[in-house]
Amino acid sequence: MTEELRIKKLQMGEAKIGLLFNPLSGRIRKRKEAIKHALVEIPGAIIREATSVPEFNATVSDFLHDGIDLLVIAGGDGTVQAVLNHLFTAHPLTSWPILAIVPGGTTNMTALDLVKYDDPEESARNLNRYLLKRTLPLLLRRHVLCIEQTGVDKVYGMFFAVGIIARAVIFSRSGIKQVRITGEIYSGLIMAVYFIGLILKRCKGAWAPAKMATIKVGGKIFNGSHQFLFASALDRLLFNMRPYWGQEQEPLHITFVKQKRKKSIRSIWPLISGRGTVLTEDEGYHSYNSSVVELAIDDDYIIDGESFYAASQNGPLKISAAGPVSFLNW
Repeated sequence: MTEELRIKKLQMGEAKIGLLFNPLSGRIRKRKEAIKHALVEIPGAIIREATSVPEFNATVSDFLHDGIDLLVIAGGDGTVQAVLNHLFTAHPLTSWPILAIVPGGTTNMTALDLVKYDDPEESARNLNRYLLKRTLPLLLRRHVLCIEQTGVDKVYGMFFAVGIIARAVIFSRSGIKQVRITGEIYSGLIMAVYFIGLILKRCKGAWAPAKMATIKVGGKIFNGSHQFLFASALDRLLFNMRPYWGQEQEPLHITFVKQKRKKSIRSIWPLISGRGTVLTEDEGYHSYNSSVVELAIDDDYIIDGESFYAASQNGPLKISAAGPVSFLNW
């Protein structure tokens, strides 16, 4: 079925809707019944609960077998990443339904780049109202990161990071996650601790630089120690940050910062606000838009909050653009 036909069915109120509901996601776990009740109101939606990757995979495959037109994912970044990973590895892009995300996780960085509502109940109710209007659906198209390395299965997601960003995320998913704080505030507190460490020039343990020998991007090769590197297909990150300033007409935003850089304190605001054009490569700040980046790396990295490990003995870690994928925007 073509995307044009799916759009027409959504507009006419005839679309088949599959809803994957993860009750263990950060925000959903605290208000499961209320959020599920709001989702049940979505007209014609078939709701299935899933809490693990095998269950996500089976649910998505069943939905596609049934010919759904819209797949609603109620969960966090990890749930969305798992669904995207399964779709790319098991189903041709032409068979995909349109995707929609209800932000039910702890951070919801992917969802908040695509929808207007942070609260999962509010998001579910507004999705219901939007579908009942039977207007021409508004779609956003985003590329997805494809991360691959010889001898390792490909992984797909929306945000990749290595260095202190990865270490902060891994720390945030440890026992400290039991604190009763979720959303951007929780992630912001964790990142603030790490940025303070950078200002204090800490460079060991949790603040150790990324173990990368080389970075290949934008036709250039960069050597030496870097504090962090991230790549994203999202237009905005936490707190509406846009920490990239590349001018190239390519789908992936890539930013990285050397360990020994100038303007450590004064660089923070330009870096997170997207005004990094005042930060020069000579000072250790780099930002490109590209369709691919390659890293020689021996370190942990994260994709949408999930952690992995790369070993340079397997060759370069390659991050490229896949898609684009159509998401419903309401």
